Formats: sequence, structure tokens, C-alpha cells
Amino acid sequence: MSATLRVKVVPGSSREAIAGLLGDRLKVRVSAPPEAGAANEAVCRLIAEALGVRARDVRITTGHTRPEKTLEIDGVDQSKADALMSR
Repeated sequence: MSATLRVKVVPGSSREAIAGLLGDRLKVRVSAPPEAGAANEAVCRLIAEALGVRARDVRITTGHTRPEKTLEIDGVDQSKADALMSR
């Protein structure tokens, strides 16, 4: 079981948060800079915490170097990921 989630990442924010929808993507703010994969790791941790899975269960499938990313989350069904987008 796995789910897909499309996100727009805002690195270097003053606080980490899921900021809601931005078009068809979930806007995610992380304090880590977009250097050496730090922001990517922070996004995975934040999404994992919100969905109740381990950070290693969240991986970036597209957009490693772009703000728009697609994540695949193991151990979560798509309806739970979709519910995250509506909060």
C-alpha cells in the first residue's frame, strides 16, 4: 500500500508547517535551506509525521532539485494522503 502526494516546497521558512493547498499541490514550508538535500529531508520528515509513518517511508520520486515535488509514501492509502490535502 502506498500513496502519492504532490507538494510545493518553500525552503528557508521561519517555521515548518503544512500551509494548505496551492493549486493542485500541498504547500509545505520547511526551515532547512535548499542545499545538500536538507530541504528534501525536512519535507520527508514533516509529511511522515503528519501521516504517522517513518521518514524513510516517504521518498521523493520527481523534483529532487525543484520546489514542485512528487512524493510516494509507503504504508498509507491514498485516501489518507488526500485527507492531508484538505486540512
